[in-house]
Amino acid sequence: MAEAQRTIGEDFTDAVLTGEEWDGQEFERCDFTDAELGALRTRNCVFTECTFTRTDLAESRHRATAFRSCRFNRAVLRDSSFDGCSLLGSSFVDCRLRQWVLRETDLTLAGMGRADLRKVDLRGIRFREANLSDADLRRCDLREADLVGARLLGTRLDDADLRGARIDADGLAQSTLTGARVDMETALAFAAAQGLRLD
Repeated sequence: MAEAQRTIGEDFTDAVLTGEEWDGQEFERCDFTDAELGALRTRNCVFTECTFTRTDLAESRHRATAFRSCRFNRAVLRDSSFDGCSLLGSSFVDCRLRQWVLRETDLTLAGMGRADLRKVDLRGIRFREANLSDADLRRCDLREADLVGARLLGTRLDDADLRGARIDADGLAQSTLTGARVDMETALAFAAAQGLRLD
């Protein structure tokens, strides 16, 4: 796969592609179920409506790559990194996300309900209108993150650092925030969401 190419509707089920390097590849509606993609390296690639069910993406590295409306179901993303990537509209169900590294990555409209993201560094990450209901974000670094419009019903933000984060007051009221660090603007928004009068 050295030359740039577009692959549509290909079945990569059970494929062993460990350690490969893909640059400028495009995949549309491809199925990577049970594929071995550990230590995969992608750069400037685009995956559109692809399926990653039980896919092993451990220790993979992705740079300036887009995963648009992809489905990650019980995928292993342990120790993987996404740098300058877009995961717009993608969904993550029962995935292993421990030690996930995200830098300047867009998770707008992503489905991450019940995701376990404890202690993950999420500084500056864009979660605009993402579904984070019942997700575990305890002790996360969310400084400067964009959570505008995100669904935060039952989200655990205990001991998270939310300084400088953009987050709706309703979202704050629906999540748990014990020990969370916030700036004054967020504290005032939270107080107002709880019905307090600020005189």
